[in-house]
Amino acid sequence: MTSLRQGAEKEKLEQRYSRQILFRGIGAEGQPRLAAGRVAIVGCGATGSALAALLARAGVGTLRIIDRDYVEVSNLQRQSLFDENDAAESLPKAIAAARRISAFNSEIAVEARVEDVVPANIEALLEGMDVLLDGTDNFETRYLLNDYAVKRSLPWVYTAAVGSYGVTLNVLPGKTACLACIFPDAPQGMVETCETSGILGTAVNLVASVAATEAMKMLLGDAALGHLRETLWSFDVWTNQQTEIAAGKPRAGCRTCGEQDFVHLAGEGRPHITMCGRNSVQIHERSRPIDFAEMQRRLETHGIVRHNEFVLKFWREPYEMTLFPDGRAIIKGTTDTGVARSLYARYVGS
Repeated sequence: MTSLRQGAEKEKLEQRYSRQILFRGIGAEGQPRLAAGRVAIVGCGATGSALAALLARAGVGTLRIIDRDYVEVSNLQRQSLFDENDAAESLPKAIAAARRISAFNSEIAVEARVEDVVPANIEALLEGMDVLLDGTDNFETRYLLNDYAVKRSLPWVYTAAVGSYGVTLNVLPGKTACLACIFPDAPQGMVETCETSGILGTAVNLVASVAATEAMKMLLGDAALGHLRETLWSFDVWTNQQTEIAAGKPRAGCRTCGEQDFVHLAGEGRPHITMCGRNSVQIHERSRPIDFAEMQRRLETHGIVRHNEFVLKFWREPYEMTLFPDGRAIIKGTTDTGVARSLYARYVGS
């Protein structure tokens, strides 16, 4: 009976992924390896949602989607896993993504984590993963991922997109350059963001396609590793310009992969309040569980309140507060951390 069931499952697998199995680089031997793969996608905005969709359709067996944010209407132009209902309900992106993926591939496991990756929780959030993918929007988190990956000898892929430009880098700890080899320090001064320079969905999808393919090679193992790119690659879909920087070997004296000094993993200099980059401030409060029903009763006399099981929204002009069950909040309408801290203390507690 067991052999019959296994045979039926194999036939179903081969039918769903038949066109992918025909590709010589994957074949009948490679598809089960993808099915056994465990990938964490940190950040499920534009790049992260494209990565998740591509890997889910390719049959990667377990996807852990980690994101701190919720869906807004402005996301829909480029974030392919979300729709207008998700935005209307302010659904957390990880939850919305998991729901959409289950609708087109119910045979894989999708684990949604509505959290911000920080030094205190990164071990728990990324435990048991084979490959890590970057769908974030800030170097603070990318350096943290790099520290964790290098320390654990886990392959990961750095990916970013802004304007019409996308960039990606494969990191194989001990073999290739790590993120800190290429960028010893975070970019300083004026840095382009989606809020200042906009973003084309085409740039997002191009760079996500490249990064997702590289992740598949990592999951396939030795036979495919020889085809991994060993450069920092960037492409501008508007001007058709591309550049590559050699990244095949670690940089001598690199603080992270050379000296094994994991300052970001240790949380050195990490602020308690971090900027979300869209006229918003995020406040971390991990020891304050929130009862949404009780909080709604408290806030109703001060402004407009609504909640579902995932988030509570509170509007008091000119501010909007989104509160998560663990006490984390995103306060929209200011970039002043002092104002955000004051609003949080006034309405949630100090």
